[in-house]
Amino acid sequence: MSKTDHPESPRRTIRSYVRRAGRMTASQEKALQELWPRYGIEYGTAELNFADSFVNDAPCTFEIGFGNGDTLVQQAAENPDRNFIGVEVHEPGVGHCLIAANQAGVENLRLIVHDAIEVLQQQIPARSLARINLYFPDPWPKKRHHKRRIVQHGFLQLCADRLIPDGALHIATDWENYAEHIDETLADSDLFSLGERRVHDGDQPLDRPSTKFEQRGLKKGHRIWDWRFDKLDP
Repeated sequence: MSKTDHPESPRRTIRSYVRRAGRMTASQEKALQELWPRYGIEYGTAELNFADSFVNDAPCTFEIGFGNGDTLVQQAAENPDRNFIGVEVHEPGVGHCLIAANQAGVENLRLIVHDAIEVLQQQIPARSLARINLYFPDPWPKKRHHKRRIVQHGFLQLCADRLIPDGALHIATDWENYAEHIDETLADSDLFSLGERRVHDGDQPLDRPSTKFEQRGLKKGHRIWDWRFDKLDP
């Protein structure tokens, strides 16, 4: 069976995100041109070899939708013994992240500009990731849009396949209704067990930095939900 015929890679008709319009600054454009060869990985259908991408075999964290990348760069700087792959579709955010990564001098970070689900399906080998981070995904609060939420059973199956046996899925949200959806979806899954769950006011993030979207939610009076789900092996 060819990779494009793989059962995990159906044609996707529903996206969990909307491409945001945004003006690229001159510095971001310059970063994409000059820093991409250092930090960028092109999207493709061939599986990545992490040892080639990072020139080491350190544990790898995969972050879905890193926004402007400030917290992703912070994590990479604070954990030099780990590798990080961040995936984002918003190019101004990628440019911002490249600038921050260069200023911090991190070498354990790589970026991909593409849909994270397709990257997981096509480029990430099975049992290769130590951790997957999903921080403050689009909550799609209207009921008719709930099918667009990224946390679904198919997503969990894909994550479980790509995580190593003792790997973990970290999720955070500031939307109560989405938190209920996450609790229900994971409770119905036999792929993960609940390692830790926190509900807080921005003062107890679970093994992560505070994010821009988190601060926006707190200003609206939202609470924060944090989870660590541990992969279960058959």
